[in-house]
Amino acid sequence: MNTAVARAAFEEFVAARSAVLIHVAYLLTGDRHDAEDLLQVALARVAQRWGRVEDPEAYVRRTLYTQSVSRLRALSRRPRESLGVTAAEPARHPDDLDLRVALDQALRKLTSRQRAVLMLRFYEDLSESQTAQMLGCAVGTVKSQTRHALSRLKALNPRLNELFEDAKEVSVP
Repeated sequence: MNTAVARAAFEEFVAARSAVLIHVAYLLTGDRHDAEDLLQVALARVAQRWGRVEDPEAYVRRTLYTQSVSRLRALSRRPRESLGVTAAEPARHPDDLDLRVALDQALRKLTSRQRAVLMLRFYEDLSESQTAQMLGCAVGTVKSQTRHALSRLKALNPRLNELFEDAKEVSVP
């Protein structure tokens, strides 16, 4: 593939998928600016390998998840300032807003791995084996991280139980 054609194909991919991918990045980071940075890193990586990547969206998503875990590990080692401003999606109902805020606050208290597992399992609707493959870990790790994350969310705010009632395959004591 010549350079001009490859560049046009990459630009078309970015234009078509950026809105969805930035939303995924935001859900992983909880911060609009961090999400933009994370997506930029992922897109830069796929751009470097554009002609060799079979499924660019899967490649970008995996990079988002793995980089978010790495970035959160690095950030946890140093203090961080926060203005307390989030780019929340407008709620349709006051209870939706309360629930969204509760979920956002609780997700921030999970480990980066737990947050990534929940995103892949419940937002991306991947199976346990697909999630394990995406994160490069064992299926048992996905199961235990899901169980621990859901338990932690429910302990942090019992109102979050209603969000995960459909998670029947995960038994939470």
